[in-house]
Amino acid sequence: MEWVERLPTFNALCNASSAALLITGYLFIRQGRIAQHRLCMLSALAASLLFLAGYLTYHAYHGTTRFPDLGLVRTVYLTILTTHTILAIAIVPMVVMTLHRAFTARFDRHKAIARWTLPLWLYVSVTGVLIYFFLYVWYPTGATS
Repeated sequence: MEWVERLPTFNALCNASSAALLITGYLFIRQGRIAQHRLCMLSALAASLLFLAGYLTYHAYHGTTRFPDLGLVRTVYLTILTTHTILAIAIVPMVVMTLHRAFTARFDRHKAIARWTLPLWLYVSVTGVLIYFFLYVWYPTGATS
């Protein structure tokens, strides 16, 4: 299925979009532009959910992609992948809690957790793009397991 092979690029674009929207949303709230902040953050969530759908679909059809054994480069890749994966799991309840506090107008508590949620979510989005570049641009192998 040719469309499945395009999903990694789609997923990277979703991650990049999420990162850009998170940064833009942060800048908006710093300027007091609450409506624009809300729109950016909800759009970042939508981009992340689209990524997740694409990621799960890709791996359901394609399986895993093995990174070549390139010594230090592989070590760097696996370090990024490991931290990305752990934080991607950890960020889910944080995003839910951050959104819940915003939607229930508990803005002091929203701000307190958002200080942690934003940088971690941003890290996950940016490292998702880096992982794409490692696997499909800089060191493509096509090997699956």
